[in-house]
Amino acid sequence: MVQGCTISRKRRRRTLNQELLRLIDQQYLQKPYYGVYRMWEWLHKDKGYQVNIKRIRRLYRLMGLEAIGPKPNTSKPAPGHKVYPYLLKDLSITHSNQVWATDLTYVPMQSGFLYLMAIIDLKSRYVLNWSVSNSMDATWCAEVFRETVHKYGAPEILNTDQGSQFTSDVFTTAVIEEAGVRLSMDGKGRAIDNVFIERLWRSLKYEYLYLNPPADGLELYKGLKRWFSEYNTERRHMSLNGEVPKTVYYAKKQQAPEAA
Repeated sequence: MVQGCTISRKRRRRTLNQELLRLIDQQYLQKPYYGVYRMWEWLHKDKGYQVNIKRIRRLYRLMGLEAIGPKPNTSKPAPGHKVYPYLLKDLSITHSNQVWATDLTYVPMQSGFLYLMAIIDLKSRYVLNWSVSNSMDATWCAEVFRETVHKYGAPEILNTDQGSQFTSDVFTTAVIEEAGVRLSMDGKGRAIDNVFIERLWRSLKYEYLYLNPPADGLELYKGLKRWFSEYNTERRHMSLNGEVPKTVYYAKKQQAPEAA
């Protein structure tokens, strides 16, 4: 009986965590300046969840979230991590493969969750590559980048945030030493530096993941494959003069200036 009660408590705790993860993810998309305390306050007072702030802090770490906005000593890098400058300010992006951006996000399923990485070409908004994993591992991120370079060639610049996956030697070696790419990193606490891929996450989650949460990893993979294909080949962007990302990517790639 005691064992049955323990299993039941674990099941309830797991179910509650899944509910909280989804709520946090949705609220963070709308209010990325919410830190742990404000998110806990919203869940506790507005949504009625009787949970302590330690649980919310653990879930934030699990999802790899950090509130935007100035914080004390945010200019100090993690020990041993080189700081890379943000290279996109006032940069005119004129052709495909000039600048790519990449990021990770939490992906909810009916039971459990995975992490999604995507690489997008900033001129065309074309999603070049994506992958899912059960952990936010730097080796996985590096391999996704290598796959993308192998298929499309290397960009001139890759923009990322300052997450530990992207500042690790494993990832920076793949980008800088192997591909010869300039690495640009968002300033900590800035919401607009990687805005195009943040918009991609918002569209993906509200148009697919929140409406039809996949049952498992296989269903998620099939759903993502379909969604990204439609995004690349059917979604017309006002900023692209009504064209779709795939058309603009290949047109601008052909027009890219030759290296001196």
